[in-house]
Amino acid sequence: MRQRTELAFGAGIVLVLGVTAGLIGVQRARLSDTDFRRSTYLAGPSGARGFAEALGRLGVTVEPFRRPIGTLDTATAPGTLTAFLDPSLALSAREGQMVAGLRGDLLVAGVRANTAFRCFGWDVSSWYEDSAAVVPPAGAEARRFPRPRAVLLRRTQAEAVDSASAEDDAPVRCTAPATTAVDTLLRTRGGRPVVVRLRLKDGRTATLVADGRLFTNRSLRETAAGPFVLGLVVPRYRRVVVDEYHHGFDASRSLSGATLDWTFRSPWGWAILQLAAVGLVALLASGVRFGPIRSGIERRRRSPLEHVRALATALAAARGHDVAVRLIVQGLRRRLSATGRSAPGDIGRWLDSLEPAVQSTSGRAALTTLTAVTQRPASAEDVLHAADAVETLWEELTPT
Repeated sequence: MRQRTELAFGAGIVLVLGVTAGLIGVQRARLSDTDFRRSTYLAGPSGARGFAEALGRLGVTVEPFRRPIGTLDTATAPGTLTAFLDPSLALSAREGQMVAGLRGDLLVAGVRANTAFRCFGWDVSSWYEDSAAVVPPAGAEARRFPRPRAVLLRRTQAEAVDSASAEDDAPVRCTAPATTAVDTLLRTRGGRPVVVRLRLKDGRTATLVADGRLFTNRSLRETAAGPFVLGLVVPRYRRVVVDEYHHGFDASRSLSGATLDWTFRSPWGWAILQLAAVGLVALLASGVRFGPIRSGIERRRRSPLEHVRALATALAAARGHDVAVRLIVQGLRRRLSATGRSAPGDIGRWLDSLEPAVQSTSGRAALTTLTAVTQRPASAEDVLHAADAVETLWEELTPT
């Protein structure tokens, strides 16, 4: 295959692979838009990364927590809020009991955190009526609020009983703590609460949000929910611990596993994989030869005798025997001259001048043959004899 063909073939492969990689990247980006987890790691429309970054710009430290609830303890950190933003994995009855028992202020959002709501004396009711608009709180922006898909219902009984996750475990019982005040921060036009803040008798504060969609990147960007949810934190708290364990980000995995997970979930990771694939194919396409190094082809220069014989044969074929003999002798005269040029003059006299310098028998015979050939019409045999005689004389007269 020629080099130009190889380059064109390689360029075509790289182009096709690049287009394919771009289409895969677009498809992966579309798939990432359908990830509905309210995780601060996700920048898609349904993620909560914008909420975390906005808090960071307002001076609030946001720390993701990627371990089970039983290892969470914020009692020694004043000014800290523990947030459960619409868990993707529903809280079990035991986990809901542990959330309600955490010693610190809480922010709990989403239908899947209903077991924690029950331990605070509330329930979550999901609905999908498009006419359920909210009443904007005082001082809210002029932009619209997202329509809630869930509202809060106050329980009539303080004690809640939930079945445990395991069949052989006893039911989980929890009693709602005593509250000193209940503030409704957001409600529908029908008066149903969507966001409430409970001031507990033990000094804690629990903020319950029925619809976790208020914290999504899309809601923060397109509606008035952004300033509202940020106001739930700022300026009351300086640090927010966000639960990521129930969004599938488990810290118990290895670094390699987390790296692979990030690579296949993040658009940047897919871009890195695509660039690596394109570079590998380009490297393979640009390779000219693989395997052991081949030895170079040895190209030896032709000997003067070979050149003379070839010239003699060509002239003989053209019936230029006399011309061939004369050129052969002139070539010897040129090589033996001090200037490297053929001097003018009679060839016979020049041959006679060589006789004193020729000492060997073969050299004298060659000189005699060459003199005889130049004095008669030459034949094809005479051309060959002249060539042999010139080679012999060259070896005789060339100083070593």
